Amino acid sequence: MAAIKPEIASMEGAAALPRKNGELVFEAPWQGRAFGLAVSLHQQGSYDWEDFRQRLIAQIQASGCEGGPQPGYYEHWLAALERLVLERGLVDQEELEHRVQEYRSGLRDEVF
Repeated sequence: MAAIKPEIASMEGAAALPRKNGELVFEAPWQGRAFGLAVSLHQQGSYDWEDFRQRLIAQIQASGCEGGPQPGYYEHWLAALERLVLERGLVDQEELEHRVQEYRSGLRDEVF
């Protein structure tokens, strides 16, 4: 992946990326994949980063967890990404549900 743009790497407040010693923290492979997918779709021009960031902030605020990175951060990230790709028509609800089921059932490899 190309270097992360400053607008992504320097998000602050509720949208700030979880870090440890300055490095991004992913506790499970799916979290890194969700992060990479959101960044890649933005870099391909599928949406403006601010659109995603605002959805992420709204998702975190709706959960009542506005104090910055917390457990569940990437669940909020994924929910915001799902809403955005559905709203933009990048996938439809049926395709999204199909992919989710593939991961849950083990038909799709978590890492590859």
